[in-house]
Amino acid sequence: MRVCVIGCGASGLTAIKCCLDENLKPTCFEKSHDIGGLWRFEESSKDGATVYRSTVINTSKELMCFSDFPILEDWPNFMHHTKVLQYYRSYAEKFGLLKHITFSTEVLSCKPLPGTEKNWEVKTRNNVTGEEKCDVFDAVLVAVGHHAEPHFPVDEFEGLKTFNGRVLHSHDFRDFHGFENKNVLIIGMGNSGADIAVELSWHAKQVYLSTRSGAWVLHRVGPHGVPIDFVGLTRYQDFLTKLLPKKMIQNVLERMLTAKMDHAHYGLKPTFAPTEQHPLVNDDLPNRIINGSIKIKSNVSGFTGDSALFVDDSEEAVDVVIFATGYKYSFPFLDTSVLEVKRNTECSLYKYMWPPHLDRSSLAVIGHIQALGAVNPVSEIQCRWATRVFKGLSKLPLEAEMMRDIKEKARSMKNDFYSTQRHTLEVKHVDYMDQIAEKIGVKPNLIKLFLTDYKLANKVFFEICSSYQFRLSGPGKWGKAREMIMTQKSRMFRPFHTRPLPKEVLKPKTSNFSIYVVIMMLAILVYCLL
Repeated sequence: MRVCVIGCGASGLTAIKCCLDENLKPTCFEKSHDIGGLWRFEESSKDGATVYRSTVINTSKELMCFSDFPILEDWPNFMHHTKVLQYYRSYAEKFGLLKHITFSTEVLSCKPLPGTEKNWEVKTRNNVTGEEKCDVFDAVLVAVGHHAEPHFPVDEFEGLKTFNGRVLHSHDFRDFHGFENKNVLIIGMGNSGADIAVELSWHAKQVYLSTRSGAWVLHRVGPHGVPIDFVGLTRYQDFLTKLLPKKMIQNVLERMLTAKMDHAHYGLKPTFAPTEQHPLVNDDLPNRIINGSIKIKSNVSGFTGDSALFVDDSEEAVDVVIFATGYKYSFPFLDTSVLEVKRNTECSLYKYMWPPHLDRSSLAVIGHIQALGAVNPVSEIQCRWATRVFKGLSKLPLEAEMMRDIKEKARSMKNDFYSTQRHTLEVKHVDYMDQIAEKIGVKPNLIKLFLTDYKLANKVFFEICSSYQFRLSGPGKWGKAREMIMTQKSRMFRPFHTRPLPKEVLKPKTSNFSIYVVIMMLAILVYCLL
């Protein structure tokens, strides 16, 4: 069975690998000259990469790595983009993925072929020679990412066409050079907007960060100095989320975030709860605000020749405007009869993957979600499911059932998340991974684990929900999965241990083991019954 993979970023690479695992024949088309997608830094934005020179990933290494390829233990928990790309290169080389990729080749169209043995006609163009080709495939994995086409709403702001300064999108930002001693206005307060504001605040004369709705700011460094996702993205936390009232959880989170930084005094507090928007992760923003390097401003109402006007009737002189307003979610090579996207979030995909109306389940969309966690393991488990569906080893429900699920997910997202262009398709990491794992038969059985392997069950339930959990049993079982889970905490601490401490400062902890076991057993039982 021939499978067309479109794009060779993180999602495309794992798509190729999962095809090979199921003895399928992948052919990957990548319009740029190299792997890595948005994580491949380029001096010029025309090559498609979106990271800038100082970009550091927001998810820790134990959460973001693929399930059978651990990141080296001495690498930092939050890696610079060069390390991320190096990891992807090692992954591609380890599993022999590069020979299946055709670079500098753009997919122009991908059309269904009803009534034939092959399902899809794919038309491509070589961006070097201009040569166009057509080929046919049994199945397609769309892995192009959702950070390719910038959302650049310049027409929404009165007077911007007569503004004398420089205007650009965050997609075109590379580093601070050219912004020294300038008054810079950044519109939009997602992760990119905040990161760019912090970087420029060290070099610009003044940075203004304009936000329409505000944001809750999380930090990479969590309690006791461990990565925040190592604490927050666990089955135990997922259990509490399902058990406790939503309002209670929101109030607790708001108090925790306010204790770190009073968002109201900093001009950041939004009208929505901390769980209702994809988190803004930035450790340095409060420091740059408190020393005046960054000033938080309200929404922009318009521009004059050399200044920006705001809805609170204030005005600031600015030399540069950077739109950190996100990206458009689109598939230009797919006909709208196959898949149509409306308003960046309305997209009829079963489990955010499958167009429900196709005659044959032979096209899946990979990685087009905004995970409250890491995208890599989500894309991987999506591909593991998709390739098994292609082979007939797993079946999708009837169209009517898929449509019911799609509508329910749309209602849930509308109720759970604040509506904004910044969002695509939001998923909760643990819950979504479990949904897909159940389809494949690789979801961990916590009750069985507790009865047969208490130490492993403790790790699976209370520690970070790493992708190794989905290699413990079932299709794709990996012999080293247990070892990786048992040692993930030591790998998390390993980069810190560059200075040996004297024994007298290391105090052992004591605990009541029997009470702990009973509490854990009851928690796991209730969790499995929910």
